Amino acid sequence: MPLIDTKIRNAKGRDKQYKLGDTGGLYLLVTPVGGKLWRFDYRHEGKRKTLALGTYPEISLLEARGRLLEARKNLAHGVDPSQQRKAQKKADTDSQNSFEVVAREWHEKNLSKWKASYAEKILTRFEVDVFPWLQQTVKEITAPDVLRVLRRVESRGAIETAHKIKNDISQVMRYAVITGRADRDPAADLKGALPPVQVKHMAAITDPKKLKGLLRAIDGHTGSFLVKCALKLQAMMFVRPGELRHALWSEIDLHAAQWNISAEKMKMKEPHIVPLSMQAVGILKELEPLTRRDDDGYVFPNERHRNRPMCENAELAALAALGYKGIHTPHGFRATARTILDEVLQQRVDLIEHQLAHAVRDPNGRAYNRTAHLPARRVMMQLWADYLDGLKAGAKVLPLVKAK
Repeated sequence: MPLIDTKIRNAKGRDKQYKLGDTGGLYLLVTPVGGKLWRFDYRHEGKRKTLALGTYPEISLLEARGRLLEARKNLAHGVDPSQQRKAQKKADTDSQNSFEVVAREWHEKNLSKWKASYAEKILTRFEVDVFPWLQQTVKEITAPDVLRVLRRVESRGAIETAHKIKNDISQVMRYAVITGRADRDPAADLKGALPPVQVKHMAAITDPKKLKGLLRAIDGHTGSFLVKCALKLQAMMFVRPGELRHALWSEIDLHAAQWNISAEKMKMKEPHIVPLSMQAVGILKELEPLTRRDDDGYVFPNERHRNRPMCENAELAALAALGYKGIHTPHGFRATARTILDEVLQQRVDLIEHQLAHAVRDPNGRAYNRTAHLPARRVMMQLWADYLDGLKAGAKVLPLVKAK
């Protein structure tokens, strides 16, 4: 006689376990302590086996009958339902421990530590160059598996990207080890497997005579006014181009003549202060009525989408249009300032390094804070802006001296 819910609910434990039969071979096994387990006894290839179908009330009578029906279909096709269950369980486990799943989990957990642009680059590298070719579980991945992925990238000449991907994979695998889903990091075995990266320095003008021509060319730029202003400020402040593109009006204090950049926007993850020369303040005051809609807005918004910063290649394209392709880049202004401030204007190297936002430490090995030597840096930044104006005006160009 088929079971009903009332009979199942009222079933009590006895000294020994007993069965309450349902239709089609399904039965409820009641344990001495009152546990209620769905079971199905069957024979496959001459062997008697029992299939566990769940517990009551987590699995209702109706659900248990559905599972029984699925098991009988498997038997009708010659498939052992117990083996089918094990295979499905392994597939489910594998899907949760695949490299892609673990990598995306690792990526999600690190989002708060990274700039949005950096996080996007990592995920894009994975989606384009790793996920399609590394589909095993993290426990199954071997060093040759990782190497095959890297060789594909290397074969198109992207050596630096291959090194970055190797590092990314290694970090994911270490995370997999920490979370108990892998035993080791196979990428660690590939030390020396890739050719070294050929360091390419950003093209930069460091000769004052040539710098004069560049500055005059920028003044004569007839393209976008925003880009022209960006190039002028890039020369004066020699920050990283990405820092300038992402500058917000809320960070600019024209009264105090300084730009306060938060730690999360800096490469070294330390807050940074850029003193503004009188010339820089003048340019920003020209821009203010054009781009300042609110404090959260970009100083250099994208011309099509104001809620985004200026295009990454806008300044580079302008320099190319001025005839400086391969000769000078926006990032190159950092090398320009580093060289001339030191070798021509004889400024203290530690002040220059502070202003470049490089790691500078005191004699005890402690990192200086963002306000270190700020008055002296203000003087240096005004001296630099005046020097650039003097070059454009045709002032006598001092020769480069031997570096101290």
